[in-house]
Amino acid sequence: TAYWSPLYFKAKDSGDHQMRHLDDRKSTMMAGLSYAHFTQYGYLRTTLAGDTLDNSNGIVWDMAWLYRYTNGGLTVTPGIGVQWNSENQNEYYYGVSRKESARSGLRGYNPNDSWSPYLELSASYNFLGDWSVYGTARYTRLSDEVTDSPMVDKSWTGLISTGITYKF
Repeated sequence: TAYWSPLYFKAKDSGDHQMRHLDDRKSTMMAGLSYAHFTQYGYLRTTLAGDTLDNSNGIVWDMAWLYRYTNGGLTVTPGIGVQWNSENQNEYYYGVSRKESARSGLRGYNPNDSWSPYLELSASYNFLGDWSVYGTARYTRLSDEVTDSPMVDKSWTGLISTGITYKF
């Protein structure tokens, strides 16, 4: 599997004077392996991916249990999961180096690896033959390794995604 990680930080765009003195963090292409195991009680989805552009040299492991409900063309899939971020992943995106600390006045921070649980809900509707519309929402409770960073002022993050698909 391969996907573009949306994590990034542009110092010049920050509204905080101290944060403007930090280094930028670039988004990256992640690639790795995915696996799904289906049962009558739902399915296990897991993905292990690493940074392919050498920005963080980090690894992310995601594992979730989901259950698919289908009624006609409508499919709703709630799930619960956890995401593990390696120390390198957290250090790049949430760490504050000595040089950054000296420039910005923020305290230095060296996070370890982390586990962040999440809830997810996806829905899709097949409206015309091979055409479908979908939406996904995810609420993630950030781990202490992330929230303890002077760069972070929230305890959670959310994701909403929508789109249209066509089956070939």
